[in-house]
Amino acid sequence: MTEQPQNHRPEGNEHQAHEDGEQARVLRFPSERLNPDQTRDEGESENQVIDGELVDEDQAQQVDQSQAAEAGSSLVRREKREPVLPGWASSVEEFREAARWAVGYAGHTFAFHAVRCPVYLGRILIRVPQGTLRLLAGFLRWVTDAEGRTVRHAAADRADAAEYLRLSSQRDSRVRGRVYTTVGLGAAALAAFFLGRAFLPELVQYAIVAGALGGVGWLGAPADQPIASRAVEATKVPKLTSNAVEIALNALGISGINQAMGKGGEGIGFPKPISRDGKGWRADVDLPHGVTVGDIMDRREKLASGLRRPLGCVWPEADNGEHAGRLILWVGDQDMRKAKQPAWALRKGVRVDLFQPQPFGTDQRGRWVDLRLMFTSVAIGAIPRMGKTFALRELLLIAALDPRAELHTYDLKGTGDLDPLEKVTHAHGVGDDDEEIEKAISDLRKLRDELRRRAKLIRDLAKQGLAPENKVTPELAGKKSLGLHPIVIGVDECQVWFEHPEVGEEFEAICTDLVKRGPALGIIIMLATQRPDAKSLPTGISANVSTRFCLKVQGQTENDMVLGTSKYKQGVRATTFAWADKGIGYLVGEGSDAQIVRTVAGLDGPASEKVAAYARTLREQAGTLTGHAIGETPEVDETASKKDTLLEDILAVVGETEKKVWNERVIARLYELKPEVYGTYRESADLTAALKRHGVRTAQVWGTSEGKGASRIGITRTDIADEVAQRNRREGSG
Repeated sequence: MTEQPQNHRPEGNEHQAHEDGEQARVLRFPSERLNPDQTRDEGESENQVIDGELVDEDQAQQVDQSQAAEAGSSLVRREKREPVLPGWASSVEEFREAARWAVGYAGHTFAFHAVRCPVYLGRILIRVPQGTLRLLAGFLRWVTDAEGRTVRHAAADRADAAEYLRLSSQRDSRVRGRVYTTVGLGAAALAAFFLGRAFLPELVQYAIVAGALGGVGWLGAPADQPIASRAVEATKVPKLTSNAVEIALNALGISGINQAMGKGGEGIGFPKPISRDGKGWRADVDLPHGVTVGDIMDRREKLASGLRRPLGCVWPEADNGEHAGRLILWVGDQDMRKAKQPAWALRKGVRVDLFQPQPFGTDQRGRWVDLRLMFTSVAIGAIPRMGKTFALRELLLIAALDPRAELHTYDLKGTGDLDPLEKVTHAHGVGDDDEEIEKAISDLRKLRDELRRRAKLIRDLAKQGLAPENKVTPELAGKKSLGLHPIVIGVDECQVWFEHPEVGEEFEAICTDLVKRGPALGIIIMLATQRPDAKSLPTGISANVSTRFCLKVQGQTENDMVLGTSKYKQGVRATTFAWADKGIGYLVGEGSDAQIVRTVAGLDGPASEKVAAYARTLREQAGTLTGHAIGETPEVDETASKKDTLLEDILAVVGETEKKVWNERVIARLYELKPEVYGTYRESADLTAALKRHGVRTAQVWGTSEGKGASRIGITRTDIADEVAQRNRREGSG
């Protein structure tokens, strides 16, 4: 049985093949369908069977159909216009940096060679004889046509008389012409010499002689021993090319990229030319369909290996203004953590305004990233020894340079990292012993009361038209009589508060309230933790902070706990930072896109002391030093040190006949019983939080008010009594 060629079809299938081809043609090129006035073959269906499914012809006609241009649409374009000036020229800071570098480079080069001029002169004089011999030898080779000697000898060796005679004649003609030229130039040189001696100033004559000797000496220098030394050792940084990017991406082992880069694949796209961007190269890459920037982020180390660059030089990012497959690959000339950072403007002490953005750190390109602390709350997370505490201390130092700001600092790790701020802080705590916890919870209770006072005051000022946005303004903060100055609370290792067995839930409740309502009222709370999980950074806090800084973390959960839900899926992954990337993290602030930021380098303890000393001077001049900074001992809330008798007090004010009572009624009775203890209980949530510490839950209970029934949060007396009985039994058995 004879095999048919693969491109041959049996006669019986020719008609079917024709129909299949027409159907495929219709899907690819709808404009080539039959015109309405063309007739169909008899019995031809108005529908088509495509891939085994019945497709309506009108529907098939709409596939890939071009749209008619609307009137005037040719004048409306959506292309992105590139900036006229490059980044270094359009940015004042970058232009200054570039100009500063150019002037410094020129000055260093001039000074370097000026100091070595005597050495250069000695080298030249020593090499003048050798240079003279080289000059004469080269001149003689030219006059005698020595360069053609090898060719003439080759013709003689072959006994090619005709070729030899032709070459010899040519050589004689060349030598004759060059001798005449030499004689003419020699005569002109002698004439110029005597004329120069007669008419040129003596200084010019010496300069010509010195130049001639310098040229001869330079000619006599060996290739490996130049006259002048190098003032700057240039670092060769390879240029980033599309080929290098393709090789690196292909080495990541991502199937989608491998298929696209393979034979017949679509490849990857470069929507913009690869160009210089700051101190590095920027490549905009369109990844293959189905490949996201997050896939690249997970393989940053492999990407750096493929580019043959240090890990700290390679920074892939997502372009949030485009599709999920648009990659921005920035490759720096130098490792980010080793690159020299521009001088921090606040290091030498500058009065700042917390209502204005202040320099917090630099990005990969060495540009300063500003952060406004007012109207925000901050969460900082990282594994230990990655620079979390240094970042918090830097933010507190920025706040300290505004003499209006009242600082409350708590170093729960107990190592004294925040001690430089003692000079200016209103409240300061170190460690997690019972005395420090009592002092901290007492301070937070006062801050909660201050929050409520400010809320009422702002409401009243808004009615008077003095607070149009119902929040603190710079003008209001500057009026001491109103007491609306910024209050900044910084807590390192905040998980110590929230995990405390007795007052942890109260810490959480107050801090959550400060995070939610504090920013508009001028209260800024900054929390740092080395264990960013639901216990260390409660959900109510992590979900409401507006500024987040995440240094290296171990997993997706910790990443999203600090940076926000779904940030890991969006390619914002602090898990990709290396152990050596200390002080480098993702910053998300005031609704802006996440960006990689390196905190101020070299801001250690002594440097922080200097900044704090200047901040104290500003406060002394403004008369705003208070509390710990002037040696005042804080008043500790007695309820924090005395035995908590809340349950017993509730049983005392709620009779046995009352099975369930609303929280608001219990709070009123408790205040009548002990106003000095329960005066801070203002809302139902306060009692709920206090009872939660004792393991008692509140719930919706039925009650009546003014003859009308209603369901509100309240307590069940039997739950209180049972908990008291169990506690007494435990204490008795102990």
